[in-house]
Amino acid sequence: MSIVSLSDGSSSSFTAEDLKELAAELNFEITSNGDLQDYVRLLWSFEAVAKQVETGSDYICPPLRPRPLSTSRRYWKPSRANNPLNAWRHRCDLKAASPISDLLKARTVAIKDSISVAGLPTTLGAAPLLFSQDGEFPLSEIDATVVSRLLDSGAAIKGTSTCECFCASPLSCTAATGPVHNPRLCGYTAGGSSSGSCALVAAHWLASGGGSGSGDAQLGETVELAIGTDQAGSVRIPASYNGLYGLKPTFGLIPYTGAASMVAMIDHLGLIAHRLGDIAALLESVAGYDGLDPRMSPESPLVGQVKPYSRLLADFGRQVVARAPQSGRGWKIGLLTESFDVAGVAAEVRDTVRGSARRFFEAVGATVLEVSIPQHLEGPILWTAATRPSMSRWLYQGRSSGHLQFLPAHLQTRWPLSQPIYEALNSANPALTNILLSERFAERFLPAGIEAKAHRKVFELRDAYDRALEQVDVLITPCAPTLAMPHPGTPHHQANGPSVMDRLNPAIGLTSNTCPFNVTGHPAMNVPCGFASRPERPDIPLPIGMQIIGRRWSDEQVLNAAALFEKGRELAS
Repeated sequence: MSIVSLSDGSSSSFTAEDLKELAAELNFEITSNGDLQDYVRLLWSFEAVAKQVETGSDYICPPLRPRPLSTSRRYWKPSRANNPLNAWRHRCDLKAASPISDLLKARTVAIKDSISVAGLPTTLGAAPLLFSQDGEFPLSEIDATVVSRLLDSGAAIKGTSTCECFCASPLSCTAATGPVHNPRLCGYTAGGSSSGSCALVAAHWLASGGGSGSGDAQLGETVELAIGTDQAGSVRIPASYNGLYGLKPTFGLIPYTGAASMVAMIDHLGLIAHRLGDIAALLESVAGYDGLDPRMSPESPLVGQVKPYSRLLADFGRQVVARAPQSGRGWKIGLLTESFDVAGVAAEVRDTVRGSARRFFEAVGATVLEVSIPQHLEGPILWTAATRPSMSRWLYQGRSSGHLQFLPAHLQTRWPLSQPIYEALNSANPALTNILLSERFAERFLPAGIEAKAHRKVFELRDAYDRALEQVDVLITPCAPTLAMPHPGTPHHQANGPSVMDRLNPAIGLTSNTCPFNVTGHPAMNVPCGFASRPERPDIPLPIGMQIIGRRWSDEQVLNAAALFEKGRELAS
């Protein structure tokens, strides 16, 4: 390590007593007075460097500067009448002045409110107190890479969609603006954390006459497509509860630049649509190396080398039609045995997914096999151990890693915490309080190497899935383990409200079949596969989702498998 310069400390309030406290926190004492004074001066020098950066000018990378528009950057808060599901956070109407392609021409899109859209706030489903003292959210100065690419493809961005508080819930009841309602049944979860994104797309389908009606809910203004983020299942779980396709692509295929991070190793942007062809078009529009995201690797394609997913799916679809009912001949579909035995998988979900997979894939001539991967049951444990010790510094503190990356300035939260900030966090989402406490707990009470060992074990888990996918074309699991459930209730600070555990219990185990593929990076997609009703509302059928997992960098294989499944459904009807 080199020291760039030495400071005399004239502008610093840091003292030898402060240094003694720092050393005590590290469980040692600096006994030499000379050493003590030397280290004080070294830390003065570090502080001076940090202050110089803090007070200097900032910089926006040119690719992230706002795209020129044919519309304005004006935004507005939706009226209650036009937002009955509480799925919109802010509304806008953004269209590129000169789109590069027409792949998504005039298609309406919502962007999860954890992804930067220039000129709009990015609230992360939280209260403004967490970002500023004046009660206002800072506005984004950048378009996330995915936003620019959507605009370049001709899409019309209609607003940001409500997300769960700091994206830390698989349910839809933690946003500062209130719960997001399932469009089929008001008062029931839409899933999270990409709750608003999925609710808006599902509502669009229901409003256009699709599905089986919207139950008690009014639908308001909707969109055809949406973008979410997925760190444990945050696209796939709400897609399952809403009866949509929700793709978490291969890790590193879509640049994450401009989105709020949870932990870099699990950060994925995800794609949401009712039609499979729209998933392919979205993927083709936004995939490819951007030169800014350290999550991308030498395997990530350059923009000009992204696979033509729309054409590949269309070509495969024509083959399916031409060869039906033997279009799936030669395909091997693996039912991941352990996934059906995960704690919390409801009988109606287990039976529907297993039965639909066998019936519909076999209807097109595919072979359906049982595939055992015992390590799958360890996946949620590894996800937790590999991420929780450092999640607070990424998710809430907005700290950088050792990799060069562009972290948006407007997403910086207030740190250190205070009692009012804690109370705001805890009333909205106690899962976030648990994340903050877990980091300190890990620092003080867990061996230093636990997180690193968990990372090594993730490689073992990835190898287990890779070996299984050498024997079959795709793996099948249940996605969300239950039907959509009622929201858990009012925050605990209200009279007779539920406790912390009352609020967290419904979320326990919901991501057990989805989060393993965030750490291993395999592409995984929710595919609607059936319906069932809850006992208290037998009149409202609620969606059940099946998850299709493919080989890394073979996302088109996941899309093709879904197309086979849909053809099998048609033939078996």
